[in-house]
Amino acid sequence: MSRPPAPERVTVTLLGVGSSGGTPALGCTCPTCTSRDPRNTRTRTSAVFGVGNVNLLIDTGPDLRQQALREQLLRLDAVLYTHPHADHIHGIDDLRAWCWLQKGALPVYGNQLTLEHIKSRFTYTLLSPNEYWDKPVLTLHEVEHESFLAGGVRVQPIPLLHGKWPVLGFRVGKVAYLTDVSEIPESSFALLEQLDVLLLDCLREREHPTHLSVEQSLAMARRIGARRTVLIHMTHELEYHALSERLPPGVEVGYDGMRLEGGF
Repeated sequence: MSRPPAPERVTVTLLGVGSSGGTPALGCTCPTCTSRDPRNTRTRTSAVFGVGNVNLLIDTGPDLRQQALREQLLRLDAVLYTHPHADHIHGIDDLRAWCWLQKGALPVYGNQLTLEHIKSRFTYTLLSPNEYWDKPVLTLHEVEHESFLAGGVRVQPIPLLHGKWPVLGFRVGKVAYLTDVSEIPESSFALLEQLDVLLLDCLREREHPTHLSVEQSLAMARRIGARRTVLIHMTHELEYHALSERLPPGVEVGYDGMRLEGGF
């Protein structure tokens, strides 16, 4: 008797795990910035979720082209935006490469705040296509609380707070991605149960008004209880090996190019 097909898996590639300034930081000679370990070199935070042949990009930071070349990311089916800060959106023009390769518009998903910023700051991305090579051609889709289909894949937005800003995390299958978060509303914890992999904001040692610190991130990881938690969006204050040595079982330091997998 033949076995039933294996359930679909969710793969994640961390394109970048750095904060807004990236690491090395310009002009800095700290141990992280001068390290020769590639896990201490961090481009701006972004990731790709893969389900079968579908690729969902989370955010378009200013290092997107460099990240895509490194990972040979030749296809995109949709872009999921967490929020409109520069380090998460200012690589939007690089989306034109995929519009050209695929000869079509790219759907992008975000909350009202993010889509309003795209409309006002990047109006040219919403114009009618012109051979798909000279500009990105995007279609906007507002999401807030309800799950939606992107490239045929079910995505659950996770409402979060980034200081006073309403932002989104995203869950696909048993994998969730929460960057640039200072607070998780109580109603969102129910959306984070039974995770295989949690990608979680962890800016620096000291508390910050719009991000989780190391201790806050670890406390949040304990409460959520994912099988595996990976820390992202880190400044150069957090050196890979020094931080790794302090972490409890099940929590690890993310790095550019890291690949993970979870159930669907």
